[in-house]
Amino acid sequence: MVITSLCDNLALPGFAAEHGLSLWIDTGKERILFDFGQTDAYEANAQKLGIHLAEADFGFLSHGHYDHGGGLARFLAANSHAPVYLSPYAFEDHRNRLGNYIGLAPMESPRLLTRGCPGCHSSLWQGKFPIDTSGMTCQGQQEDFRHEQYLLLEDGGRRILFSGCSHKGIFNLVEHFRPDILVGGFHFMRWQSRQRLEDAAKRLLCYPCRYITCHCTGQEQYEILKQYMGGRITWLRAGQSLTL
Repeated sequence: MVITSLCDNLALPGFAAEHGLSLWIDTGKERILFDFGQTDAYEANAQKLGIHLAEADFGFLSHGHYDHGGGLARFLAANSHAPVYLSPYAFEDHRNRLGNYIGLAPMESPRLLTRGCPGCHSSLWQGKFPIDTSGMTCQGQQEDFRHEQYLLLEDGGRRILFSGCSHKGIFNLVEHFRPDILVGGFHFMRWQSRQRLEDAAKRLLCYPCRYITCHCTGQEQYEILKQYMGGRITWLRAGQSLTL
């Protein structure tokens, strides 16, 4: 399996960076576009890498925030056949702690499917660790992240979990799914306490999991995690590919 980052907060020289996420997943049997960035910058990065959106077998939207689904319309225009799997709650009214809208532009397409694809798991389960909402709301109520979903793939006997922002809590995800590899953001970018990050690193190391992170983990936060987790954690930036 090869994972290529098409959009991330960080990028290799010559590639566009933006606050967002888009991953191209080539399993050897099918090609998946996981999230669609904030704009169509992910498509320009894909073209530089020789990746064609029209060749995706399906798309997958992790949750209903603009930095993951802003480029969705562009994908639908570039690919005439691939279904896009998303939560039935993806287009609800999502706002940040300041009350600003952070959701998606309304759109309709027969290819936007709210039934789960193989490997798709919704977030409609309770975790053992508390959820940090960061003041976000949905439909005027405290956010419960029911619009978040995860993609779990099996490859060579390994469980590989893809998460956009892990809003339900990264500890809840590794506890619930017990993946061998977890790919995605941790949503630590607002964490300012070094002690909190050190404790997080120690807790993540308790699980036999390799972490490939990006986007909302936060670069400064990642550097602290890396000091404790070493080779168990890697940042994947736009333009980079990893073979698992």
